[in-house]
Amino acid sequence: MDEPVPVTRPIDYGTAKLMPDVDRARAWLLTVDGAPQSYVDLDAPAHLEFEYVRRLAHVVDVHTPGAGAPLDVVHLGGGALTLPRYVSATRPGSRQHAVEADRRLLALVLAELPLPDGSGIETYAMDARDWIEQAPADSADIIVADVFGGMDASEGMDASENADGPENADGPEDADGPRSSRSARVPARFTSVEYARAAARVLRPGGVHAANLADGTPFAFVRSQLATFATVFTELALIAEPAVLRGRRFGNVVLLASDAPLDIAALTRRVSADPFPARVEHGSALTRFTGAAAPVTDRDAQGSPEPPDGSFGIG
Repeated sequence: MDEPVPVTRPIDYGTAKLMPDVDRARAWLLTVDGAPQSYVDLDAPAHLEFEYVRRLAHVVDVHTPGAGAPLDVVHLGGGALTLPRYVSATRPGSRQHAVEADRRLLALVLAELPLPDGSGIETYAMDARDWIEQAPADSADIIVADVFGGMDASEGMDASENADGPENADGPEDADGPRSSRSARVPARFTSVEYARAAARVLRPGGVHAANLADGTPFAFVRSQLATFATVFTELALIAEPAVLRGRRFGNVVLLASDAPLDIAALTRRVSADPFPARVEHGSALTRFTGAAAPVTDRDAQGSPEPPDGSFGIG
């Protein structure tokens, strides 16, 4: 049997590369402009390498109904479809919609890393904000927003979005290296009150919006996102590594929002048991963290900050 070889292709918003994992027979790392975006094991879709993806998976795992029951999940940002594959494997029968703006990236992933028959995953090559605004009301149990893309220099609006998003170099699978700032920022159009309202409309009662963000001290972006989503949702929580929350480095932060109480205890148990443990912040501690931050609208929204050199990437 031939050894797998890297695949490099131009895509709509950069250059994608699929690199085989020498330690796992059918596992692949997707990079965009040198930045790690997704890791997929086709033989073991429940195997998750990136820490922040594990945290998003924990959100899926603890959602009502219990483990194994099918869910309706929307994924904004497609990448290599890591989390949709995980949900399909762990909650058979789930109906999922994955939206990716980069048409050539999506075509590459579907050709080289095909979805299994009966996965229940539908893919859409279009702008994720446009998709969510057109989606039926009360149709999703979970929305995962893992959207990162190029930024328009004049307005901070996005030129593209892709996911599984950038992975911070906080584990053995990643090392410091060059990072394209164009693909490491959350576009402004996914950070506003109007976007939060659009997502809330699509969620069923008790549904959860889970956003992968990236920020560092003084956390102006994450604080503004907390204030923004608090205008629409009654329950919020943050998941991140202690070193990130303490401002020691730039990194991934998962923001959860719902109209119903979140299962904080179950989430805390799961994220604290990960190889790189994380914390769950909520309640009064999160209110203090948010401080005097103000919500943002489409008129004044800005994308997430440009990460410092070496924050994301592979060697």
